[in-house]
Amino acid sequence: MTGLSAASVAVGVSAPASSDATPGRPIPSGAFGLGVASGDPRPDGFVLWTRLAPTPLAADGHGGMRAEHVPVQYEVAEDSSFKRVVRRGLAIATPELAHAVHPEVRGLRPEREYFYRFRVGTEVSPVGRTKTLPVHGSRFSFATASCQAWYHGYFPAYRDIASRAPDAVFFLGDYIYEYGIVAGGNLWREGVTVGPEHGVEIETLEQYRLRYSLFKTDPDLQAAHATAPWLNVWDDHEVQNNYGADNSIYGIPPELFVHRRAVAYRAFYENLPIGLGSLPEGPDTQVYQRYDVGTLARINLLDNRQYRDPVPVDEADRQSESRTILGSKQEQWLYDGLRRSPATWNVLAGGVVLTAITDDRIEQWDGYPANRRRLLAELQQAGNAVMLTGDIHRHVASELKADFADPASPTIGVELVCSSIGSDGDGADTDQYAKDWLQHPYVKFYNARRGYVHTTLTRSELTAEFVNFPYIEADANAVPHVVAAFRSPVDAPRLEAL
Repeated sequence: MTGLSAASVAVGVSAPASSDATPGRPIPSGAFGLGVASGDPRPDGFVLWTRLAPTPLAADGHGGMRAEHVPVQYEVAEDSSFKRVVRRGLAIATPELAHAVHPEVRGLRPEREYFYRFRVGTEVSPVGRTKTLPVHGSRFSFATASCQAWYHGYFPAYRDIASRAPDAVFFLGDYIYEYGIVAGGNLWREGVTVGPEHGVEIETLEQYRLRYSLFKTDPDLQAAHATAPWLNVWDDHEVQNNYGADNSIYGIPPELFVHRRAVAYRAFYENLPIGLGSLPEGPDTQVYQRYDVGTLARINLLDNRQYRDPVPVDEADRQSESRTILGSKQEQWLYDGLRRSPATWNVLAGGVVLTAITDDRIEQWDGYPANRRRLLAELQQAGNAVMLTGDIHRHVASELKADFADPASPTIGVELVCSSIGSDGDGADTDQYAKDWLQHPYVKFYNARRGYVHTTLTRSELTAEFVNFPYIEADANAVPHVVAAFRSPVDAPRLEAL
């Protein structure tokens, strides 16, 4: 294979054609214990992912692998029996990246279903399903998910997502949590135990790797990864609760906190199906990305953590016109993309809620009102705006106003907030925070149980189903319930109950 960069070989994207596909020594059975995944979908391809880990919960964070390079073969086919293979390749799994590989497959046909698998030695992975994006597009379905504290409960939401086989899954942050997991404390998932290595707040690269491994051992999470391509952004717990840029709220000096951010960002890349363009350089990486679903939808993934201004010191600071949650470069990138959008729907996907709720919610966009005003003005011009967020462990359906301070101002779009997959345990239909949200006429729905949102876009309307589960702590067998559904007509953005 010609034209390969050393970086492509080193980070598990590709290998030279002359590479030997046979491992230097036998690989232990169960090498694909963390499953398979795809992501970063484009009209001509996608990124594939797996991580070799025959002992996923080895306390040292290395997954039972030796410190050596291992060749990993992959195949992409038009059928699940692999009779029509359209791509084959080889990637090198290195200990430097926890033996993860991220082969980037291109040259495929748009809006097509494909199947893939990996092989190392005699070990063969589970089969994954994925899809390319359309060139034009008339219908696109996706699930939104966030906040999956493994220790708080099981993941029946992912089982239901897998059964629907959507065109994509948007994960909106808090894939892992950094807290120590303690029996009799925050370990609410019944029938499981964890070793003492999980009982401390994670700080090192090996600890972050192990935490991803723990969460990714969930079979329903693996099933959802193997069913559709994922588009991933982070929020705070992939690093530390409520951090922003170089600032820890727990007193870690910025010159030290950047080291923690660097290892956390490395582990994020290692464990998710994201492209080489998001490979971290120390404490910096670009996860904001743009995807065009033909001319049906322009999707903008946002990073609400890496570039945000610090917590405001007072109300004057909070109201400062220069204040930003996106950072100037990302903000300009977003606005340029909205102004040039050819799409019917303009979709934003980020970690924290945009809708105005209360001024003291400074971790959300309520802490950045000037940046919100700038964004709302751009969304009003772009038209048919859809904001997808998570973070709050609650389902919320809200209309976006041109000016949240003026209830009579035009409705310019909708925000669909997905509840958590697992965080906060079983939850309830309502709770003490409901009044903060439902006091606003633009908030149309609130529910505090666990679940996800399933959304479909067409040329004429958006439809969204809010799915929840009566319990998650006891087991993974809870039956899904669609607790609310809405439509939003094209060119008349509002929420109409179905």
